[in-house]
Amino acid sequence: MSVKFSDSALKEVQRIIAFYPEGKQKSAVIPVLHLAQKEFGGWLSTEAMDYVASLLDILPIEVYEVATFYSMYNLKPVGKYMFEVCQTGPCMLNGSDDIIKYINDKLGIKPGETTADGMFTLKTVECLGACGYAPMMQLGKNYREHLTKEKVDALIAECRNSAATNN
Repeated sequence: MSVKFSDSALKEVQRIIAFYPEGKQKSAVIPVLHLAQKEFGGWLSTEAMDYVASLLDILPIEVYEVATFYSMYNLKPVGKYMFEVCQTGPCMLNGSDDIIKYINDKLGIKPGETTADGMFTLKTVECLGACGYAPMMQLGKNYREHLTKEKVDALIAECRNSAATNN
């Protein structure tokens, strides 16, 4: 395998596994997948998932089941900024479909796609638990609420400015 955790990440994996009783290391799959996604460029390749399975001494399919079920895991490379737009009932009733279409038109990407410059990925997700603030999206660790076209424009500009100042 060519993917391998750094020494510090491997220590963290061992610390996580130690939380669970002997023989129940499969319980560590979610936090270890988070660590793998962070360590391996923001997404989980099959090779990375196989590596996690080997560390937890479980079958690869047991890791794939988790990684494909939860929208928080990316199974292909993603942009530096990921717009995760909620598409469930309350957000749809308040215009999330229009926001998704606007992002599509503005950035030229459909849900699941990344801009050619690798800057933005658009992803639709199920309920983020902020229905009172619809339509909304998650951007990194933050929620962006009561979205409008103007707010989306400001977010895109904010991300571009942030990327320019961090280079």
